[in-house]
Amino acid sequence: DNNLALDLAAHSIRIEAPIPGKRAVGIEVPNVKPAVVRLSSILQSKDWQDITSPLGFCIGKDISGAPVARALDKMPHLLVAGQTGSGKSVMINTILTSLLYRNSPSDLKLILVDPKQVELKPYDDIPHLLTPVITEPEKCISALKWTVAEMERRYTALSEARVRNIVEYNNQKKEEGMPYIVIVIDELADLMMMAARDVEALIVRIAQKARAVGIHLILATQRPSVDVITGLIKANVPARIAFTVASQVDSRTIIDQIGAEKLLGEGDMLLLTADMPKPRRVQGAFISDEETNKVTDFIRKQREPQYDDEVVSQPVQLNGRGGIVADYGANDADDDMYKDAVQVVVEGRKASTSLLQRRLRVGYARAARLIETMEEQGVIGPADGSRPRDVLVNSVDEVFNRAAPSAAESDEVLDDSLDSEFPDDEQA
Repeated sequence: DNNLALDLAAHSIRIEAPIPGKRAVGIEVPNVKPAVVRLSSILQSKDWQDITSPLGFCIGKDISGAPVARALDKMPHLLVAGQTGSGKSVMINTILTSLLYRNSPSDLKLILVDPKQVELKPYDDIPHLLTPVITEPEKCISALKWTVAEMERRYTALSEARVRNIVEYNNQKKEEGMPYIVIVIDELADLMMMAARDVEALIVRIAQKARAVGIHLILATQRPSVDVITGLIKANVPARIAFTVASQVDSRTIIDQIGAEKLLGEGDMLLLTADMPKPRRVQGAFISDEETNKVTDFIRKQREPQYDDEVVSQPVQLNGRGGIVADYGANDADDDMYKDAVQVVVEGRKASTSLLQRRLRVGYARAARLIETMEEQGVIGPADGSRPRDVLVNSVDEVFNRAAPSAAESDEVLDDSLDSEFPDDEQA
């Protein structure tokens, strides 16, 4: 390699032997003046327009100049790794901008984790967020625990609807469809340092099961070591992007082969997905900070965010042992929000998740749990395809009066129990 680079007067070369599908060996020589690939050029390409998935995102152009775009739901999770200055953060911005380009806040929800506190700052307060941008490890682990519980709740909903995935569910229940959830963790190493066992277990569980219910992970790190990108995480995240790394060992850690150590930086990457026999070299699309701010400023003007406080309020222990995922919805019938939800449903004579989201200004997950609780309490009927649920009560008082026994009834029950426990002398 070094001799060829010397003869070609090149900074570095990369040999691909053989080229997939050809009886030839490829030698990649970098251009003296690399061209900038604009995100706008990918968004206007046929390759991007041919992707019908709502989770399609732009990547860049390959060495022949062909646009490269992929769908996150086909991957179904993505690992991005590379040293500082290699283009990792720009890639995250490109992915997020692509997702925002195609999805409204009702179709896509984001959980963004940014330990550096500056990389994902432009996305603060956009209406797609389930919670403000997370900067603390404790809140991130809480969000992962909430995601596991939401995943299980969604599987229960799919089972009851007798469908296999989120696409079929949303086609059947247009009024109460589930939004996709994408979790972006911009620095995985920080979390692994705080609670490696808990974080690994939660990520693996989500990666194994969450695809069918529309939950996807994007993990990024600038420290691609085996204690950060563990074997279990790699086994469950088949799609990977490797930017420039310091050594062959780091390259093997990310994509299981050498090559990333010879990349040029500034967006030069190797893309590897489950359907590719070998990594594909791509120059990442570039979007400036100014362009990102213009996009997010425009989106903020459309709607205010509706945060779900439960996402970051789960119990967390940062000692490697962790806690048990909370049983969500157990006390929904006792809180004030439930009473407000019942009032909205009774007054409007219709019940749907989207109605509660609009009227109560809550997130999708909370609204869905309130609907489930009302069904369990007999306030509304079961779901019937895309038709609105029937409201089975006529007033709010009817719901809460029957929920709790009167004082007289309570005294009567207490007297009966005392009589049975302490019988009269004659009965004795």
